[in-house]
Amino acid sequence: MKKTVVIDVVALSKRLIGEHTPFLKKWTSEKLQATIDPVLPAVTTSAQTTYLTGKWPTEHGIVGNGWYFQDECEIKFWRQSNKLIQAKNIWDIAKEKNPNFTVSNMFWWYNMYSTADYQVTPRPLYPSDGRKIPDCHSHPMDLRDRLQEELGQFPLFSFWGPNANIESTQWIANASKKVDEWKNPTLTLIYLPHLDYGLQKYGIDFSNISKDLREIDAVCEDLITYYENQGAEVILLSEYGITSVSNPVHLNRVFRKAGLIQVKNELGLETLDAGTSRAFAVVDHQLAHIHVKDKADLPLVKKLLEETPGVDLILDEEEKKKYHLDHERSGDLVVVADKDSWFTYYFWLDDSKAPDYARCVAIHQKPGYDPVELFMNPEFALPMVKVGLKVLKKKLGFRYLMDVIPLDATLVKGAHGRIPEESLDHPVFFTSNKSLTQQKHIAPVDVQGLILKKIFE
Repeated sequence: MKKTVVIDVVALSKRLIGEHTPFLKKWTSEKLQATIDPVLPAVTTSAQTTYLTGKWPTEHGIVGNGWYFQDECEIKFWRQSNKLIQAKNIWDIAKEKNPNFTVSNMFWWYNMYSTADYQVTPRPLYPSDGRKIPDCHSHPMDLRDRLQEELGQFPLFSFWGPNANIESTQWIANASKKVDEWKNPTLTLIYLPHLDYGLQKYGIDFSNISKDLREIDAVCEDLITYYENQGAEVILLSEYGITSVSNPVHLNRVFRKAGLIQVKNELGLETLDAGTSRAFAVVDHQLAHIHVKDKADLPLVKKLLEETPGVDLILDEEEKKKYHLDHERSGDLVVVADKDSWFTYYFWLDDSKAPDYARCVAIHQKPGYDPVELFMNPEFALPMVKVGLKVLKKKLGFRYLMDVIPLDATLVKGAHGRIPEESLDHPVFFTSNKSLTQQKHIAPVDVQGLILKKIFE
């Protein structure tokens, strides 16, 4: 078996490799270069699961970063159990080939409770007093303690939110090297999220993202140099490319105005009641799953979508099959935004009635993905003072609401989820073995086989 590492540089595309990434520009120029045809939706969990299982979403069931759990009548995003995947993982196949195979999964999604030998994934602590404390989960359980003793507490608040920065990506890279030193796994999977932040905030604007590109380039240089010095084969890939957008589309507000959304008054604020709504959208970047309670309403819902600017594709049952999304977790309809648009989860019509979580980083409470969580409310005169006072309340043991997120979706300038027109914006695949494949465009379901070929060639 050949020691192999797969480094997932989120949002990396050929368009981004250039003057701001000198190491990657040189390293990739000497390697096998290909693009991966994006899976739909082109989002983290669907892409990663397709790569690792070699199956489409219609088979593995991961139809997005979240979906409507019909038996609970709840929309849930960013679940973590590997049991949600309905197909065999790459490491299980590898272990069947050679029982001595081992794998380290460093922050790829659906990491928890899998059969991977070594697992590390973000997992905050939520004490009953309402606090959220940075932490991670691991298998074996003491691996988490050993890593945090060596590297410090996992920097959760730089992993997502207004303070998202290179610190969390650097921690993951350093932790990956530590696990390699201690355990020497056959395969290491590493997730580096840093480019996601600036690209969603600014789009393809090199005047704003050049610093992010230089930072991820430095992390990649350190990691690749380390693993190549260990004699490992390196595969560098990404899940999707991000493109510039300018038009947020509020699908649930369209349904609300048509009388299809049911809201509940909670202490003067509104929350979405999916179980009693006639129709609602589970939004995920540039794709949304539309659930319709009474199928007699489907013509009305489809008409509303057809009349909504920013909606590009409406997939019915037959069209979902074409895009490998015909799964029970998918919506009755699946819609895709046009290239300039993305979908918000917003369902309220009056900002004064928005739920309290709307102004917070609350990825598990919101009934859809919210990239506005990357921004601090620009209306704050002294934002750091505002945040500092809230943190002080936290440290003093008072209950507090970290309501620092704006409700202005026009701030978001980059998105993903649809299949971009240009291959320059597709996910990438680089490796040192130029004979691994002759294809310049790789199907996402073929990534698993290429990794296995690399290990067992």
